[in-house]
Amino acid sequence: MLNRTLAPESKMVDDITFFEPVRHELDNGIPVFIINAGQQELVRIEFIFNNVNWNPSRPLQAAAVSQLINNGTRELSAKEIADHVDYYGAFLQTEYGADHSSVKLYTLNKHLQNVLPVIFSILNESDFSDHELSIYTQNQKQSLQVNLQKNDFLARKAFANELFGQTAYGAGIEPEDYDRLTRSQLLEYFHAAYTPWNCTVIAAGRFTGSELAVLNNIFGKPWVNQGPATVNKFTFDMPQGREVLIDRPDALQSAIRMGTIAINRQHPDFPGLQVLNCVLGGYFGSRLMANIREDKGYTYGIGSAVASMKDAGYFFLATEVGTEVCTSAMDEIEKEILILQQDVIPVQELDLVRNYMLGSMLGSLENAFSHADKFKNIYFAGLGYDYYERYINTIKTIEAAELRQLANTYLDTQQFTKVIAGKK
Repeated sequence: MLNRTLAPESKMVDDITFFEPVRHELDNGIPVFIINAGQQELVRIEFIFNNVNWNPSRPLQAAAVSQLINNGTRELSAKEIADHVDYYGAFLQTEYGADHSSVKLYTLNKHLQNVLPVIFSILNESDFSDHELSIYTQNQKQSLQVNLQKNDFLARKAFANELFGQTAYGAGIEPEDYDRLTRSQLLEYFHAAYTPWNCTVIAAGRFTGSELAVLNNIFGKPWVNQGPATVNKFTFDMPQGREVLIDRPDALQSAIRMGTIAINRQHPDFPGLQVLNCVLGGYFGSRLMANIREDKGYTYGIGSAVASMKDAGYFFLATEVGTEVCTSAMDEIEKEILILQQDVIPVQELDLVRNYMLGSMLGSLENAFSHADKFKNIYFAGLGYDYYERYINTIKTIEAAELRQLANTYLDTQQFTKVIAGKK
């Protein structure tokens, strides 16, 4: 009989295998990275473009193009595009990030030949009509007005702007920025960014030579979009400690966001800092959760993270607490960081974090698409798969004394930017 009073034996994850892509090139020079894996006749093709020509006076230019790119071409209306994609059971998704914009297509292999021409039309002939721009502007302004009433949104917005200023990483968007958008601005950016020289394709799923031939036949031809473009590049100074209060006298809760510019994935300390962050606030059993939520009862949730972007990285922690305990919560947060700087992490706690992080990594590799996402993380950071080897080895072997040193190096609360939206 199984003794259910005894927990099952746990073992550290021993080995994690990554599916590495095979590189090909279309006739017009577009690199294509293919992860051919999985049993289902399903593929995901992602067209990724570097963000270019950053202009602080036009902070919404790239984002608006990304969101409107599938809302009509010279030949097809937004409805016709949607109907065509739906007819073949496909799914089309656009994404905008601070460094890249992308168009993703999910489709059955047998319908690839029928769906890809619509994607080619989108990436070559989108016309950003005044009608679609007007609808987009109205909807986005309404959404922004709603968000501006939320303390967590205000804190997140102010925090990014304090760290990164009027760059793609931190531009403070206001309603009037939408009013300044014009169709000519969108076309200008579209012609500059959505070009073969600026495109990388990552395909995953049951993607064989026949699928590559279809892709090359449609996308390997010259594109008409050509415009002057410079890939975005930003530099930042380390901020000196500053506290920002967005006073909301009627608030019942205050949103807290604290952190600083840190290292990104390219730095050798990044894996170790990830382990340290996990101990502090990176999972449900973290020290911040144990103290601020479970012991003090100040919040329903609190967490921290280390984010990596192309030109910067940053550490942050975020929570919402009752206004009457805002100062106390911030004191407790700083106390937990101070403990990490002074004391070594107990072996049992560190082993739990090791197992959690390795299990999370293994669990995140459930299919070909997630393997493609892991490749994307390192490719655009200029790294190889040895990064993941170092990352996994660091999780397994890093010592508590090393983590204490990292806490002293990267978690100096005197240099933190601290944003409170609500009352303190």
